Amino acid sequence: MTDSAHSDPQHPVLVLGATGRTGRRVVRRLAARGRPVRAGSRTAPVPFDWDDRRTWGPVLDGVRAVYLCYHPDLGFPGAADTVGSFSRQAVDMGVRRLVLLSGRGEEEARAGEEAVRAADPTCTVVRASWFHQNFSENFLLDPVRAGEIVLPAGDAAEPFVDADDIADVAVAALTGDGHGGEVYDLTGPRLLTFHDVAKEISQATGREVSYVPVTAERYTDVLRGEGLPVEFVDLFTKILDGRNAHLADGVRRALGREPRDFRDYARDTAATGVWG
Repeated sequence: MTDSAHSDPQHPVLVLGATGRTGRRVVRRLAARGRPVRAGSRTAPVPFDWDDRRTWGPVLDGVRAVYLCYHPDLGFPGAADTVGSFSRQAVDMGVRRLVLLSGRGEEEARAGEEAVRAADPTCTVVRASWFHQNFSENFLLDPVRAGEIVLPAGDAAEPFVDADDIADVAVAALTGDGHGGEVYDLTGPRLLTFHDVAKEISQATGREVSYVPVTAERYTDVLRGEGLPVEFVDLFTKILDGRNAHLADGVRRALGREPRDFRDYARDTAATGVWG
């Protein structure tokens, strides 16, 4: 089946993780294009829950394209089996285009990619590095407000990527031709350490924000205090060991333009007052 045949504007596009950082951006972009969207979340009119397979059939009914965003992370234990089972059911129910959000440098996430690819060899994989928006819409917002970013990242450099770029690539793959079977490795245009990030945010906000590297053991205590999964400790220490300290051309290949720089993100975010 051709790409054009896969893209059917009369059927809704299912967006899983529709209330998350990338998912809600994908929803907005699809709606702006006049594409019918079905939001996949526990609170949606047709509720969806990765842990309740009884919700899978109703949310897939009539869908031809799906944005697959697994929560809490594709690299977590059991994720590959779950996304593989969901993808097989999706294909059996008529879905012809799967776009999977994966993590750059996450070895465990590769099993999830392969599970989805086994169900649909023409799926599109979007491998993203650390989001800019982790510092404004996620677990690092309060630390930035408090002026101290604590992470077990040492002096690792990361090519941070903007969630808007991720959403643009996902929507292109969900609605356009030529993306079937592609793996898009998404990064920003330059490498930054977390010290660099703190400096960029400090300059954008006009107040001091610092980065404090800690051990994995200390960060485990931090996560427990925040009520977050301690599995993130292993994930962060792995992907922030230098393996991702290089740039990729996924945004350019998918969209024909350069990715957004962290400095622009920091300036625009500071202007919203969210870091005030």
